[in-house]
Amino acid sequence: MPEALAPPSPGALRACMSRFATGVTVVSYATDNGPRGATMNSFTSVSTEPPLVLVSVARRARCHDQLADGPFCVNILGAEQEQLARLFAGAPSTVEPRWAQGARVPRLADPLAWVECEPWRSYDGGDHTLVLGRVTGLGHRDGDALTYAWSRFGSTTESTDGIEHLF
Repeated sequence: MPEALAPPSPGALRACMSRFATGVTVVSYATDNGPRGATMNSFTSVSTEPPLVLVSVARRARCHDQLADGPFCVNILGAEQEQLARLFAGAPSTVEPRWAQGARVPRLADPLAWVECEPWRSYDGGDHTLVLGRVTGLGHRDGDALTYAWSRFGSTTESTDGIEHLF
């Protein structure tokens, strides 16, 4: 029987995974005190039938219970929205969020794209919960995406291939 390998330390795992570039989202939701959001880069599409996306939420995050039990919106940020990412990550920021009027679930006013979800399933992910959301609405605008890699924000340039990539 092969010898069990020691797991990597949390710091070593974080340092390794920081090399993986991701997009940046603010996941928003309703509370009794108004709309709230949290910056997350652990987001991916999962399925088109049914339409599902996944967010990975730290168990210690204030939004943990709300995302598993109620509707939420994944706001995919544009390159010019770094200050919003910092604000919803709890860092000092000079911006005030603007919310879309009339949205069923709190949504930022001008994200690069948005995906509105109902909770579908949740799974144990260690110190995180993997929340699958069933997509109930979406939209997008033109622009460049905000990215995160090496613990720094960056951006990508919009595709110019002329193909409309639909979910």
